[in-house]
Amino acid sequence: MDRMLMVIFDNETDAYEGKRGLMYLDAEGSITVYACAVIAKRPDGTVTVRQEDNVGPLGTLLGTALGSLIGLLGGPPGVAIGAAAGFAAGGAADLNNARIGEDFLDDVKKQLSPNKVAVVAEIEENWTTPVDARMEPLGGIVFRRALSDVKHQVHEENINAMKADLAQMKAEQAKAQADRKAKLHEKINQLESKIQVQLQRAKDRREAAVRQAQAKAEVLKAKAAAAKAKAS
Repeated sequence: MDRMLMVIFDNETDAYEGKRGLMYLDAEGSITVYACAVIAKRPDGTVTVRQEDNVGPLGTLLGTALGSLIGLLGGPPGVAIGAAAGFAAGGAADLNNARIGEDFLDDVKKQLSPNKVAVVAEIEENWTTPVDARMEPLGGIVFRRALSDVKHQVHEENINAMKADLAQMKAEQAKAQADRKAKLHEKINQLESKIQVQLQRAKDRREAAVRQAQAKAEVLKAKAAAAKAKAS
């Protein structure tokens, strides 16, 4: 199952050890790590990325569910995330791209208090014991949530609702008097522009999801091939 994982530690030493533990589990085949980063909460409430893996199948955190989650925790998403990059708390958030529920976000925000350090990762795991058994001895508090496409479905429903409004306006315009036609024409143009923007965003999200799915499939394929070669 594709999951968002967040493990909160009291200090950087334990967090880095926790990250190494994830990499070990990935190497032995217990889980698959698609993207991973170590973040820290400063006393002033800002979040910094201490360390990220940008050589994995998802490349940079930019545009990924993990990158969006980091943005939600400390600042604006959709920006290039580099080592020690800082984010102002309370920035714009994109829960849709993070693909997790608000309750998950609330839970991790409560635990990620100032001076805490966390390992955040997008992983594939079939059972929770391997990760929990690695993190708990280090004092890590583990949060996980299966990634969902529900938000994308809601987005499509919103576009359909806007299209329904547009059809109604056009029907009204056909029967309206001249002065009313002009006002409806302006509203129709505005709504059509909004729909085009939403359609482009939906297209961008679908294309990004396809690219990420392909990258993940290649990782799993390579792992299977390595395991087969090792067994032969």
